[in-house]
Amino acid sequence: MLTIHADSRDHAVAVEGEWIADAGPLRELVAAHPHARVRTWPGILTPGFVNLHGDELLEQTYHPDPREADELGTEPLTGDALTALALDDARWGASARRGVQRMLAHGTVAVACERLRNRAVQDAVRRSGLEIVGRLGHPGGVPSLDPLASGLPPEVPPARERGCAARFAVFDVRDEAELAERGAGTCVATVVAGRLVHRRR
Repeated sequence: MLTIHADSRDHAVAVEGEWIADAGPLRELVAAHPHARVRTWPGILTPGFVNLHGDELLEQTYHPDPREADELGTEPLTGDALTALALDDARWGASARRGVQRMLAHGTVAVACERLRNRAVQDAVRRSGLEIVGRLGHPGGVPSLDPLASGLPPEVPPARERGCAARFAVFDVRDEAELAERGAGTCVATVVAGRLVHRRR
């Protein structure tokens, strides 16, 4: 079923399967596709972000299960705290799934990686639908689930146009300036491969 996603600025995209079937002002898309389902979101519709620290956040960081909060806390663990856990593949896979969900909750639609070595982590990323883009060496900056908090200029995928893969995110802000100020935690919806994979409740 064709679905139209629209933001507060009347920008909209029509999604069919994994692809963007149309893009433009909401009123024009509704007129062109009168039987489409329409989802309206607060804020601005954007291409989403590429998180440049895929290796660091998924294979060099442990994302605790909420049930481990009393023992490990809720923040991602690295360094000596990570080493002390002596994780097996099952826990790495579970950590990566939680990490991916937290990335999606920050409007990430792609991750940049040198090479993911752990098969459980690879599977978690593949099943999420996140696009993997290559990189050479460490990109610098500070690994963060919020791409706007890494200290690097944010990297975004190409603009959303007809025929492009349906990957985008919506942030509950007035404009790009407010997004830069408040960060990607303002994400209310993320769509990857045509699927609504994050929706803020």
